[in-house]
Amino acid sequence: MLADLLGGARYLLTGLRLLWRPRVRAFALVPLAISAIVFTGGIWLAWHWIGALTEQMMQHIPQWMAWLRYLVWPLFVLLALVFVFFGFNLVANLAGAPFNGWLAEAVEMHLTGSTQAPPMTWQQLPAEIGAILRAELRKLLYIALWSIPLLLLLFIPVLGPALWFLWGAWTFACNYADYPMGNHGMKFPEQRRLLAGRRALAMGFGIASLLLTLVPLLNFLAMPASVAGMTALYLTELRATAAAQARAESQLRG
Repeated sequence: MLADLLGGARYLLTGLRLLWRPRVRAFALVPLAISAIVFTGGIWLAWHWIGALTEQMMQHIPQWMAWLRYLVWPLFVLLALVFVFFGFNLVANLAGAPFNGWLAEAVEMHLTGSTQAPPMTWQQLPAEIGAILRAELRKLLYIALWSIPLLLLLFIPVLGPALWFLWGAWTFACNYADYPMGNHGMKFPEQRRLLAGRRALAMGFGIASLLLTLVPLLNFLAMPASVAGMTALYLTELRATAAAQARAESQLRG
């Protein structure tokens, strides 16, 4: 399990390196620009509001439990950062979805010399936007349905923020897996099942991606690096499993 956690995190570093490859970097420019614009807003919001919000939440801790402030305050700061940048990450991915698919295709072409993704041109982009947005909204619905009950757990010190952080890491893995796997025709439920089969690997990647999102300035690279890294992870660790599952399902239907 620990090996998979660390291995998943290393794929994010792989993604960072891939962004500078000649065949890849041109496709990373638009996602990078979108990230810079969106996360600049996130950094401004965090700077101005998180301190005040956290202090207000600390006022609800009873006086006889004042010692908990030293433990809970940093956790709530981390939680607030996760909440802000988690939301801005969803916005950035929604805006960058068409370009993230192209980036995943370019990374696959660089790593394997070919791609199974159907070719798409700028002229085809308007026709593809509707389908892309529907896929993104399905992901958002899944995230929202699970996030609502998890929000109730935030009132539990330590456990609530920890669970929310882990949930954020899982959604990051699911979100970025959609680009390389979607290029191969996999639907979102299939993608989640495939990731669940290697949950520690996916969580290691998701935790690394989420933490990078929390680092000012470096978070501009988080979205394109995560797309590139997850593409490498899928091709190296999961594609063979996905192909075997597809063959098994085909035989069952036959």
